[in-house]
Formats: sequence, C-alpha cells, structure tokens
Amino acid sequence: MKVAIIGLGFRLGYLGRIFRDMDPTFEIVGHVDPAPAGLPGLDEAGISAGKAYATPQEMIASETFDLLMVGSPNHMHLEHIRIGLEAGLTVFTEKPIVVTIEESLELARLLHRHGHDRLLVGLVLRYSPLYRDLRQAQAEGRLGEIVSIEASEHIEPYHGAFFMRDWRRYGRYAGGFMLEKCCHDLDLYNGVVGARPRYVSSFGGRKSFIPANDPRNEGANDMEVYHRKPSGWEGSDKVFDSDGDLIDYQTAIVEYENGAAMTFHTNLNVPDQFRRFCVIGSKGMAEGDFVRGYLDVHSARNNEKVVAKTYQAPSEMSHHYGADEQMAEDVFKFITEGQTLPVSALNAIEAGILALAMDEARFARKVVDLAPVWAEYDACLHGTAAASSAAQTKSA
Repeated sequence: MKVAIIGLGFRLGYLGRIFRDMDPTFEIVGHVDPAPAGLPGLDEAGISAGKAYATPQEMIASETFDLLMVGSPNHMHLEHIRIGLEAGLTVFTEKPIVVTIEESLELARLLHRHGHDRLLVGLVLRYSPLYRDLRQAQAEGRLGEIVSIEASEHIEPYHGAFFMRDWRRYGRYAGGFMLEKCCHDLDLYNGVVGARPRYVSSFGGRKSFIPANDPRNEGANDMEVYHRKPSGWEGSDKVFDSDGDLIDYQTAIVEYENGAAMTFHTNLNVPDQFRRFCVIGSKGMAEGDFVRGYLDVHSARNNEKVVAKTYQAPSEMSHHYGADEQMAEDVFKFITEGQTLPVSALNAIEAGILALAMDEARFARKVVDLAPVWAEYDACLHGTAAASSAAQTKSA
C-alpha cells in the first residue's frame, strides 16, 4: 500500500511504523510538512518518508498512491480533507476530524458531494479488543437497554504537561481538550448508546497546572517528568506557567435523544491514570478500563459475572492498548479488499459536536440543546435544505 502524508507529526510517524509492521509493502511516497516531527521515528525504523513537497497540490499532482493521510494540526484538517476529496482520493485523517460546529457543517456538505466512504478517521479505540468485546456483550443482549454510563479519561502528569507545552495548548489550533483528546471516548459511548446526544452541561477549568503548583516553589529541581514527552510545532518549555487556554479538568453530563444519560470526567494530572467506564443497562452492567486492561459484565438477574476478560498490549511500544495494530490491518483491508470499518467520518463529526457542546456549556454555564445543530447538520449532510454557515445552540 502506498500513502502520501500531509502533516508528518509524531502520530503519523508512529503509524508509519505500525503500517509497515503490518504490511511489508507499505510505502510513503511523499509528504508535506515544513517541520516533520515524525521523521526521526521513521528514520530510526528504516522507513523512507518519500519526497518532501511544498504543497499538497504539488504532491498529489506528482505522485500515485492509495491513501492520503492527514496528520496536520487540527485546525488545518478541513482544508486538507477538502483538497484530498476534491482530487478524487481516499483520505485518512487523524482525530479530531474538525474543530468547530461551522467546520462540522462544512464537512457534512463536502461528504454530501463526495460520498462518506472516501473519508476514514483515526478514532482508534473503536478497533480495540476491549471495545469490540463490550459491543459483543451488548449485541448478545447481556446489557439490555442502555440506561446510564459513567466514564472517564484520566492521564498522567507527564502527558498533561505535554498538552501544556504543545500546540494543543491553544484552543484556536486544537479545538479544546475535550475535542482533542476525549473525542475517542465520546465516540465510543455514543456508539454504545446508539443515539445522538441532545442536552449537554459541563464544568471545568485549570487548577493543577498553574504557577502556584510549580514544584520549583518547593525547592524541587527535577522537572524531567514534565518534559518526558517532546512537543513539536510551536512547542514551549513552560508547564505550570503555560500561555495556553487549555483546561486540566472537566466534567460533563449528557442526555441522549433516547433518554440514556452519561457522566464524563477528564483530568490531566492523575498519577495512577485510568480510562474506565461503567455501562448500566436494564439487564446487566459492563465495567472496564482500557489502561488497566479488564472487562467485567454482570447480570442484573442474579448478580453473576458472565464475562471476565483481561487485556495486554502487543508490546511495550504499542499505543492505545493494541488498537493501532488492528486499525492498520483493517485500513489495509479496506483499501485492498473493501472491508467495512468499525468507525466512520460521521461518527467522528458527531463525537466532535458533542465535545464542542461540552465546551460551550462550560463557557456559558448553561445546558446546551443540540437539536438545532443536528437539524442543520442533517440538512447539510443530505442536501435537503440550504444550511446557514453557523449553528445556533439554545439553552434548555
């Protein structure tokens, strides 16, 4: 499989290695990136990044390939996706797919014109063994109707510090932390509920990564933990005095169109990190943790544990609990055999709209009603009505 890359950052540099491990014929024919942070990782693995081009248009005109991969900063995704779709290419984009409601509507218009199946998205947790087993238990009727979900994504201080130092610290580039990082999780639980979110409220801010908590105030000189993960484009060495507008904790409550409810919590300063969920249905409950690697399902009829599974990543170098390896295999089969993928661009847009609504609710301290957004989104997606350039959300 031959690919071309727009935005050769750390993520696509890593995925290049995963795709090569899965497919020995994998080849990067070219890339567009003025400062490709992922290049050293490819070099270390003996993988060529192909020819460097100044613009996506020049690369597309000069090379022949099976897949255009977009790994540019989030705020550039829409334009790079547009270039690929209008050139008739199959496009893979990293998450989040776009960074505003307005861009979500514009992408829906693009998909109406060019089709949904030519845009793939790296919501990699859909490929994880744990999530697949959760959906299997649900399909077997072990949970019944989904009633409520309690879920979280908590990350270690070194990773939180990376966000405070990286370009992702700016909302204008990343779209906010819920969108940048937690869209994975929101997509998973949207899938489990099987309905769109309707009402959203949220609270949060920054309380950990602030000057008052700088370890150097206590005489500590060892800051290695906060610089362990390197930053790329527009990187900074400031952690507790970051100039970004990123939050470091947030909670949200969601009611779905079918009446199911979810609470979601994220925090960037959790020393013993976890990424867990409890999905409670009318017939049973499923509890699991992606970091700690387990899934338990209990029956509400007799309290018995009917599923008990544990998980381990394929190697110490594996990201996302083995899901990257499965995603690479499935994307390859999609390109070569037309195999169906477990996540779509539409799933990504809808998870992104939920994340953006969480931030709107947090900023305005209100309950956001997403009904007007979904109406305009559907009009854009299906071409059934002229859609305005922006969606107006209403408080409940």
